[in-house]
Amino acid sequence: MTETTENKDLVQDDVQAENVVEETEVVEEQKAELTIEEQYEAKLAALQAKLDDEENRHLRLRADFDNMRRRNQLDREAAEKYRAQSLLSDLLPVIDNFERALQVEVTSEETASIVKGIEMVYRSLIEATEKEGLEVIKAEGEQFDPNVHQAVMQEQDSEKETGVVLRELQKGYMLKDRVLRPTMVSVNE
Repeated sequence: MTETTENKDLVQDDVQAENVVEETEVVEEQKAELTIEEQYEAKLAALQAKLDDEENRHLRLRADFDNMRRRNQLDREAAEKYRAQSLLSDLLPVIDNFERALQVEVTSEETASIVKGIEMVYRSLIEATEKEGLEVIKAEGEQFDPNVHQAVMQEQDSEKETGVVLRELQKGYMLKDRVLRPTMVSVNE
């Protein structure tokens, strides 16, 4: 009986050992499967992060492109709006000379006809510049504004408020909403 019991015990030990080996193999397979799943999850997380980075990069590039397009549009509009700025700036001394010529005293009929011709040319020049948006800056009697006036003198007039423009020494001009040349003025102290 002892041999049979021993045989039974040995068989049971073998079966238990085989069960332990099988369980160990199953656990190792599960661990390998978990490791593969974890690897897939890690790869998936890395790919998701890369996708998010690319989406953010795409959105930033699109925003930069939209901003550049908007800036270019504004630049084109400004270029169109102020296209005559350079020409008008060059014409300001010509207008000043015409105004000086018109202030000459007329003493004869010949001088009167010359002044009349100068006046006609001056008016057509002024009309053309006004069509482009050139405007004279009002100064005399106005409150001094450093954005459009350039104070070159101070005078004193007790009848007027402090800071009021007393005299215009040289006309100033604006092109639409830009100052081409500030008005040179004398301001009350």
